[in-house]
Amino acid sequence: MNYEYFIAKRIIGSKAYKSSISAPIIKIGIAAIAIGIVVMMITIATGVGLQKKIREKVVAFNGDMTISNFDSNNSEESLYPISTQQDFYPEFKSVPGVSHIQAVANKFGVIRTETDFEGATLKGVGQDYDWSYFKDFLVAGRIPNFEKKWSTEVIISQYLANRLHFKVNDDFQMIFAKDDPEKLPNIIKFHVVGIYNSGFQDLDKQFLLGNIRHIQRINRWEDDQIGHFEVFVNDFSDLDTISAEVYKNTPSTLNTQTVTEKYASIFEWIGIFDTNIYGIIGIMILVAGINMITALLVLILERTQMIGILKALGSTNWSIRKLFLYNASYLIILGLFWGNIIGLGLLYAQKLFGLFPLDPSVYYVSKAPVYLSFGYIAALNMGTLVLCLLMLLIPSYLITRISPVRAIRFD
Repeated sequence: MNYEYFIAKRIIGSKAYKSSISAPIIKIGIAAIAIGIVVMMITIATGVGLQKKIREKVVAFNGDMTISNFDSNNSEESLYPISTQQDFYPEFKSVPGVSHIQAVANKFGVIRTETDFEGATLKGVGQDYDWSYFKDFLVAGRIPNFEKKWSTEVIISQYLANRLHFKVNDDFQMIFAKDDPEKLPNIIKFHVVGIYNSGFQDLDKQFLLGNIRHIQRINRWEDDQIGHFEVFVNDFSDLDTISAEVYKNTPSTLNTQTVTEKYASIFEWIGIFDTNIYGIIGIMILVAGINMITALLVLILERTQMIGILKALGSTNWSIRKLFLYNASYLIILGLFWGNIIGLGLLYAQKLFGLFPLDPSVYYVSKAPVYLSFGYIAALNMGTLVLCLLMLLIPSYLITRISPVRAIRFD
C-alpha cells in the first residue's frame, strides 16, 4: 500500500483542508497553472497556425521550390523557355518526398478598362496545375477550365477586382508588349470566372491565373516550352534535403530555388515566432512554478505538527516529501484541467467564428489562425507537470529541517 498517496488523498478530501488558511493561496496557485496553460496553448496554436498559413499562401504562388533557367532575371516574368521534355516531368520519381510538379509561365501585362488600367502578371498554367490552394482562397465563381485549347477563362484576385470594378462573368482586355517596341502589342480578351483572396496582398495584387497557351503564343514558344517548373514536397521540414536531391537530378543548365530562399525576408520574420513561443512558455512555467512553490511552503508550514508526528512514527524525510509532492501534483493537475477546458474552448471559438481579427497588410491573414494538435497539447501538459514538480523538489527539502519534537509542540 502506498501510504503517502493514501494520506495525501485524505488531506485533499478533508473539509478542514478546503477551509484552511492556505486555501486562498492554493486557489491562486491553481489559477496560475490554469492561466499559464491557457496562455501557452494560445501562443503555440496561433504562432504555429500563423506560420503554417503564411507558408501555405507563399507556396500556393510559387511551389515549395522552382526549377528554372540560370539567368539574372529578378522579375516574375518568364524570359527564356524550358522544354518539358525532361526525365523528371510529369512525375519526379527519382527523388522521394516530391508530391507534385507542374509547368507554368509568367507574362507581365496591363489590364485595360474604359476608365482604368492596372499592371499585373498573367500566370499561365495547364492541365497539370494543382488548384487545391486556390479552391480554399476562392471567394466567388469557380476555377478556370482549360479543356478548350484557347480558353480565355481566368481567375483574378479580389484586390484587382475591387480596383478595376470586376465581378464574375465580366470580360476585359489585357495588353502584352513585344520585345520589339516598333511592333504592335498583343491584346487578349479574358473572361473572369472566379475571384480569389489569399489575404497575401503583396502577391494578390500581382497575379491572375489563366491558360499557359496564350503566353506560349505571345512569346512564340513551342507547345512543349514553358517558363519554369513548380515542385511540391510531402513534408516542408525536409525541404532543404529534398531540394539538394532535386538539384542533383536536374540538368546542369537548370537551377533550383526553394521558396525560403526566394522569400527569405518573410521566412526569417515568421521564424522569429519560434523564439517568442519559447520565451512565453518559459515565463509562464516559471510564474506557475513560483506560485506552486509558495503554495507548497504554506502547506508545509500549516502541517508542521503532522510532519512531526509522522517523523516520530518512523516516516523518512523522503516519504513525507512524497506526501506533499502528491498533494502538489493534485493541485497542478487541477490547474491543467481547467486551463485545458478554457484554452481549448477559446481556440475552437476562434477557429469557428474568427473572434480576433488581424490586419492583413501586416500579418497576411484577416483573422488569427489556429493550429490544434494532440501532440503539442499533450507535450505541453506533461512538460508543465514535470517541470513544476521538479521545481517543487527544492522547497520540499524544508521538511528535512523540521525537528519532530519541535514540530509536535509547534502552534
